[in-house]
Amino acid sequence: MLALSEAEIIKKAQKNDPAAVGKLFDDHHEAIFRFFWARVRDHHLADDLTGELFTRMVAELPRYQQRNLPFRAWLYRIAHNLVIDNYRTDKSQLSLPLEQANLETSQTARPDEMLEQTMKTKRIQQALDIIDPGQREVVELRFLAGLSLKEVAEALNKTVAAVKALQHRGLYSLRLLLQESSHTPTQIPLNSQE
Repeated sequence: MLALSEAEIIKKAQKNDPAAVGKLFDDHHEAIFRFFWARVRDHHLADDLTGELFTRMVAELPRYQQRNLPFRAWLYRIAHNLVIDNYRTDKSQLSLPLEQANLETSQTARPDEMLEQTMKTKRIQQALDIIDPGQREVVELRFLAGLSLKEVAEALNKTVAAVKALQHRGLYSLRLLLQESSHTPTQIPLNSQE
């Protein structure tokens, strides 16, 4: 897959090329998993949803057309729908705290650094749980999944202006909530552009 554009890789994957499908998986797996983790807060469920997303990706790939929706935004639209389906079918689901993700991924950190990170993550997760769900989704897609404004807009079927407004209000709300829960102001950008 060396030196192929994503468009060329997608065309090969649409023709059932296993290496191309694997490359798409490798390129998007980590960000998709983080998105699911942030939404469901359960490592195993996030892993299951990630697997289901890529199963659906392979099944739907022959119908994907690049001119309608960028690939990454198309994947997040599928992810968004999977999260909604999951909440509809399992409303009683228990979840693990987001800070556990940091503990699993930072085994080499010093204990004081891990404690500080865990406390910050807990405050952020609590604040995310409080803000408007639409704002939360935009913030998670932009900053956890790393999507551009345009990709978030396309994934959520909104205009870029609507996404910017939700992002601005979401970050502002987070900043206020985090300042209330901490003695020192938390630095969250109010206007993060593409």
